[in-house]
Amino acid sequence: MAKAIHSMIRVLDEDRSVAFYREAFGLEVADRLDFDGFTLVYLSNPESAFELELTVNKGTTEPYDLGNGYGHLAVSVDDIDAEHARFEAAGLAPRKLVDFQHEGRTLARFFFVKDPDGYEIEVLQRGGRFK
Repeated sequence: MAKAIHSMIRVLDEDRSVAFYREAFGLEVADRLDFDGFTLVYLSNPESAFELELTVNKGTTEPYDLGNGYGHLAVSVDDIDAEHARFEAAGLAPRKLVDFQHEGRTLARFFFVKDPDGYEIEVLQRGGRFK
């Protein structure tokens, strides 16, 4: 059986991205591996063994083309209303809270936020299938 262990995104500015993910999601640097042409930075927190791998390609100065194939990363939180308010207070520019309905019942409550490189992150109320 396969186990998901990390997802990788390319970022322009390591410090800016690490600061965003620390402020937004409490992720801290678990490991940092520096190579001649690139640096790998693994972020995690005690909530999950899953890590976010930031790849910083040295010498890259233009924003990455995110294309139309990538969707988003999703995280779950205990209190979506409190998190949305915290994101607003921190100046992280969360989009509006959504009450997503299916067959007349709430399937999910969530909001989206973009990281400094434009990657979309969905923040979901923990519960149901979103644990």
